Amino acid sequence: MTEQLQQARDALEAAAKSAESDEVREDIRETTDAFADYAMSDTKPDHAVLDERLNALRQARERADGDTEAKLESAIEAAEDYRRTIDQV
Repeated sequence: MTEQLQQARDALEAAAKSAESDEVREDIRETTDAFADYAMSDTKPDHAVLDERLNALRQARERADGDTEAKLESAIEAAEDYRRTIDQV
């Protein structure tokens, strides 16, 4: 896993722990699990897959508040940094 995706995953784990809403927590965990899957496999996410994950995180961020919102923002920034490093097909 790249450093950016690891940073995103770490921020997502922290965000899931601080989330007050079960719905937000579940959305965060889905993306955290997906990032873990990327680390375990040889397949890396492409732009479309990563965009889908980023959109889910942005929607979760809109429903989150306080510390959870800040952690989601950090995860989004790290994932966007990673996205800029992959080739667009």
